[in-house]
Amino acid sequence: MSEHFREVIAVVPAAGTGSRMQAQCPKQYLTIGDKTILEHAVSALLRHRRVSKVIVAISPEDTRFDALALAKHPQVLKVTGGAQRADSVLAGLNAAGNADWVLVHDAARPCLHPDDLCRLLAIADHSEVGGILASPVRDTMKRGEPGLSCIAHTVARDDLWHALTPQFFPLKLLRECLSRSLAEGALITDEASALEHCGFHPLLVSARADNIKVTRPEDLALAAFYLTRLPKTENN
Repeated sequence: MSEHFREVIAVVPAAGTGSRMQAQCPKQYLTIGDKTILEHAVSALLRHRRVSKVIVAISPEDTRFDALALAKHPQVLKVTGGAQRADSVLAGLNAAGNADWVLVHDAARPCLHPDDLCRLLAIADHSEVGGILASPVRDTMKRGEPGLSCIAHTVARDDLWHALTPQFFPLKLLRECLSRSLAEGALITDEASALEHCGFHPLLVSARADNIKVTRPEDLALAAFYLTRLPKTENN
């Protein structure tokens, strides 16, 4: 990858409560092995030499982050997040200084493979818009009847993708699109949706399906298995 951009920072929105995990703490603070899910997620980003800093946006009520060794890492910065994901991401972007490009990564995705991260970062060589890691849909997709537990119809899976993270964009462009989308009341479920709302078409970078988001209790064992298969060395 070329040196035509100076700095890549990462933002990890970690202000959520993770209610679907049925746990006594936010899911990002559940442990796999000797680290929390959040620590695994941040470590995966910091192993790449291009990532100079990770900004973690936490809830104002968070009392757990400061107790982690992660909080003292010289490349990690803590900021206060907001009620919605987009608010937390914006808080991170506003603390990012003059970075050219930004990665946004879910706090509950501990299994990011370094090869996928390298491929995503490489799009800065040929894109002015950025893109996301994504996995092609392989299962049969069903649309349910509104409000009912029954099938309305089958959805063709051609050209359907599971949106993953990290998502990677020029920092200024992402900040402008997020701000505009929030002001216009757009539905923002991920960072790419803010760019889509503003008329941009981010790239899809095909990625491994084992980059799972820990959402339900059964995901913990699966994430633990995938983590044992990841390389631990620095990538570039």
